[in-house]
Amino acid sequence: MHRPAVSGGAVFSRVMTVGQAPGDREPVIGRPFAWTAGKTLFRWFEGACGIREEQFRASVYMAAVCRCFPGKNPAGGDRVPDAVEIGNCSRWLKRELDLLRPELVIPIGKLAIGQFVEVEKLSGVIGRQFSVEVGGRRMDVVPLPHPSGASTWHRSEPGKSLLEKALGLIVRHPAWPFPAGLGSTPVASVRG
Repeated sequence: MHRPAVSGGAVFSRVMTVGQAPGDREPVIGRPFAWTAGKTLFRWFEGACGIREEQFRASVYMAAVCRCFPGKNPAGGDRVPDAVEIGNCSRWLKRELDLLRPELVIPIGKLAIGQFVEVEKLSGVIGRQFSVEVGGRRMDVVPLPHPSGASTWHRSEPGKSLLEKALGLIVRHPAWPFPAGLGSTPVASVRG
């Protein structure tokens, strides 16, 4: 893993996103989802409820399974953190969950989703809300696919429809920090 660690900053929120790990540009920019995948992620939320990236970052706590860039995969793309790296970083996520006590957790991508619910196929978890117990506390989990440009899952069916359903669950959740009237774009118009 390559330092520096990347953090979403100190945001007190009842909603937390959990990504996989930063890419190679996030440490330079100094925040999670700061490049291509982030542009897609924030476009989803802008389409779902009209909020912009700055509003999202100021209102939703952004965490990750691993906080440092894991390096490049020899076959191309970013390397997925291994079990040892995930174990070494797990205390950070556990502590954040303990401190913030989120009511809604939004894991983004299969690795992050797997920290909260069992996942074999994305189509089995995206578009659903789960009630899970973590550290003796119950919280709702609404998974999202990874917004990577390398992934086509969220751009074709059933991914498109399941993504829209998941975003609808998120923006209607009681912990969602934005008033229902903010943004007039219906969830059905979200494309990515």
